[in-house]
Amino acid sequence: MSGPAVFAEALLAPAAACPPGLTTWNGSAPDKRFAVYRNNVIVGLVDALADSFPVTQAMVGEDFFRAMAREFVRAQPPRSPVLALYGDGFPGFIGNFPPAAGLPYLADLARLEYLRVRSWHAADVDAVTSERIAAVLAEPEGLPDSLLSLHPALFALPSEHAVVSLWAAHQAESPALALAAVDPARAESALLCRIGLEVEIRRVGHGTALFIGLLQQAATFAAATAESMAADADFDPVTTLALLIRCGAITGITTPRRTDA
Repeated sequence: MSGPAVFAEALLAPAAACPPGLTTWNGSAPDKRFAVYRNNVIVGLVDALADSFPVTQAMVGEDFFRAMAREFVRAQPPRSPVLALYGDGFPGFIGNFPPAAGLPYLADLARLEYLRVRSWHAADVDAVTSERIAAVLAEPEGLPDSLLSLHPALFALPSEHAVVSLWAAHQAESPALALAAVDPARAESALLCRIGLEVEIRRVGHGTALFIGLLQQAATFAAATAESMAADADFDPVTTLALLIRCGAITGITTPRRTDA
């Protein structure tokens, strides 16, 4: 193992000895200075997670969250020097973290928060104009076989838990009162879209979340509609299409005859 690799591994192992060969400019003990540096690195990474998952932290308390985050940092250190998107594996880690087993909704709540981070940092892409959408809708045979390209800041998250209500409760003036009215076991699906400089999170039907996911997997409008209606009797493709248009979420339409981008 190379010197940098030994150094990096020792940073994340609290019981590891100071890497050999380290010196200090003033002759002080390298092991003590390395211990301080190690602590600063861990604290900095935990702080980054706290910034990205504030509601997750609020649900379990700061002490529990930071202890859990320290374990995650040691298990899954950053793969990039850019920390804005650090934590992609944190929701899965929470789902397998034994001390959090009594909070089955916590992993999905963290997933929602991470998608919010991704939505915030997603690239800007122009939406298809209303005139182009109207032109496609004017040809009845065109839309069913069309492929819709969706904005990179758009995400849908189906969950078996009330993740949208739990998140929204923490945005209320009195989170404690708002949380008291939430049944965490109620299944909810979330839609995240960035409008201007704000990421909006709204509760949508299961069929809507499924429909968006299918479109993102390159299903045609007709195929995504059929599967979503089969899974959710309340799914309305017209209402969902209108919602995507209002969010500026449709960035391209590919029909069997032409491509509008």
